[in-house]
Amino acid sequence: MELTQQQHNVVSKTLKDLLVSLEQDIEEAEKSSQPVTLDQQAFGRVSRVDAIQQQQMQAAVVRRMKKRLSMVKGAIQRLGSDDFGICIQCEEPIAFDRLMIRPESLACISCAQQAE
Repeated sequence: MELTQQQHNVVSKTLKDLLVSLEQDIEEAEKSSQPVTLDQQAFGRVSRVDAIQQQQMQAAVVRRMKKRLSMVKGAIQRLGSDDFGICIQCEEPIAFDRLMIRPESLACISCAQQAE
């Protein structure tokens, strides 16, 4: 079943709110992933390695958030088109419940599960 106008409006608002939230989260996360500078006298080798690992994990989180941000921006661009909310594989409508969880989804749940 295709989205009603009301559902379309709800998904649209959800996408726009998600865009703002992701941009803020990325900005804050990037601050946390700055290069680590530790005083060798004050911190031991293990602490330095731990700090570097934390930095690398934070950088991975930033990369994932940027990828999702890109998908959200693409979904926002598709909002006005006829193919928004339509699965790119089977061309069936994507369920409203799925779009509420992942509004940037390009595939219905069945096609997404098959792709995994």
